[in-house]
Amino acid sequence: MATGRDRPYYSGKHKRHGVNVQVLADPAGRLIWASPALPGARHDMGAAREHGLIEALTTAGIRVVADSAYRGAGVNVDLPHRRRPRDNNTDHRPRLSTNQKAVNTAHARLRGPGERANAQLKSWKALRRIRACPHHATQLINAIQTLIHAS
Repeated sequence: MATGRDRPYYSGKHKRHGVNVQVLADPAGRLIWASPALPGARHDMGAAREHGLIEALTTAGIRVVADSAYRGAGVNVDLPHRRRPRDNNTDHRPRLSTNQKAVNTAHARLRGPGERANAQLKSWKALRRIRACPHHATQLINAIQTLIHAS
């Protein structure tokens, strides 16, 4: 009999099964759209590109506030500042300036509603304990999304 870690879609890092679902939310934090599920090991940027999100949002000219996992997504995606790499000569890694920290704080406040939509989706117990393939998880996510929109 196979143990949990021997099953497909099991993450050794997180010690659980998982899927990657991309979410779009409006500025008030309401869930607008949830993508089909991909295996949890899929990186956020790769998943967004696979679903065509980056291209669609860029074509529509919609500004997006995202976390640093979407670095390289394009000019319409606002990302937080990150520290510069270590200087090989001095072995010094410059810290963020006070202004950059303030921008990151404002950015986090703008991202809050999107995180609220993620939390609303994750609050469903059926998604926290899922051990199905991404196709079956997609059906469950679509049902939950319908229930969220109906309420």
